[in-house]
Amino acid sequence: MVRRLAALLALLLLAACTGGGNGDGDGTPAASAPADVPGVIVVASGRDVTGKNGVRQQLIDAWNLREQRAGSHYRARLVELPGSADEQRSQLLGALQSRSAKYDVVNLDVTWVPEFASAGLIGALPEDLVDGDVIPSVAETARWDGKVYAAPFNSDVGLLYYRRDHLERANVERPDLRPGLTWKELRKLIDTVEGRPVPGYSQGWTTQLAAYEGRTVNAVEAFASAVEDFALVDEEGHYTGSVEELTEGIAELRRRTETAYTLPDAVHSDEAASLSDFAEGRTAFLRHWPYVYPALHRTFTREQLGVVPLPGRAVLGGQNLAVTRESTRPGKAAELIRFLTGRQSERCLLDAGFAATRVSAYGDGVRCPAAAGAPSASPTGEGADRVPRDDDGRPAYARTILLPALRDAVHRPRTPLYGAFTQTFTAQLGPLLGDDPPGNEALAARLDEALRRALPD
Repeated sequence: MVRRLAALLALLLLAACTGGGNGDGDGTPAASAPADVPGVIVVASGRDVTGKNGVRQQLIDAWNLREQRAGSHYRARLVELPGSADEQRSQLLGALQSRSAKYDVVNLDVTWVPEFASAGLIGALPEDLVDGDVIPSVAETARWDGKVYAAPFNSDVGLLYYRRDHLERANVERPDLRPGLTWKELRKLIDTVEGRPVPGYSQGWTTQLAAYEGRTVNAVEAFASAVEDFALVDEEGHYTGSVEELTEGIAELRRRTETAYTLPDAVHSDEAASLSDFAEGRTAFLRHWPYVYPALHRTFTREQLGVVPLPGRAVLGGQNLAVTRESTRPGKAAELIRFLTGRQSERCLLDAGFAATRVSAYGDGVRCPAAAGAPSASPTGEGADRVPRDDDGRPAYARTILLPALRDAVHRPRTPLYGAFTQTFTAQLGPLLGDDPPGNEALAARLDEALRRALPD
């Protein structure tokens, strides 16, 4: 069911002009704040994984058409920042602190919100931007110090992709896996697959263990799975961990990264490298994010590829939109955010491959205005859409796999010092993945000491 997202522009405009103010973010625009200066609202964001002229740009184009029809003197412009997430964070911090870039809206990783809010770089937003329709686990990422500082734009959560054809070749009784898979069961499946490997197969599973945020994510997932109610910080971002908890977490991470089951290259892999290894058939299992679902289905059929929730606990990711303190049009910028995070916009994001932040996007009654179907797997309209979809046009796994995974996801530590935390966490866990790893307790003691220095009271 191939549809171009270009139809979204006119149809979102029509819906906006005829809809009422029903709280879904898609109604007639409210009057901007008196102090707002007419002009271009600059939105700074990382790369849109749906491609050139992707769904984010098309949503902004739809808002611009609405403003033009209304005779408004405001327009929005998307600026995509280069580099990794860590590099984008540094760029945004530098630009906002030095006032060298005139950004009105910034698209922040969910872990950055406390830092940018505490530093006074973004302003508080209306409470109703994060209403009861936002998935509760996702809604928590929008707040800091009792205020809403950002609106969830698109979410993310760790998932387990697998090769059905590898399991069938190994005569696995049920190659169509179900939610509730445990790591013990996963290891048994890997043992079975290795009994009858396909050509080019190397090791059971791969993930992102290079010395960057991917290692932090994988470690937090292991720690949260091993320790009940695991949390390294309190509500104010102060360190609350203990050597005992860290020891349990390290033991679980060690089990997950055993050389008997893990592709050796995973230690040096990021998202792109691990995806490539899986696509080339070197592994049967892959821990990755929802945005690769469309990409993988351009290579594999639904008979070859499957996806289930990650065994144990999975980390919540995603990006939130915030208004900068230096914006000269904060009222209109907040209005733009309301549109971009509204119900119809979230459904468009879901259809294009992102994880939507609103429950309504996964249910009946809300559609992307791009006619009655789903957007093309290629945002430019090239090629056929090979993404399996349900009867309502969503990615087939959205309601049964993705939404439950988002509901159950865990947060990385929420602290204004997250940059210091993740650098410390990543570096201290490095020896565990080396040739001569230390014991669990010794490594935990060093990690505990380092985190107390990185996250002081």
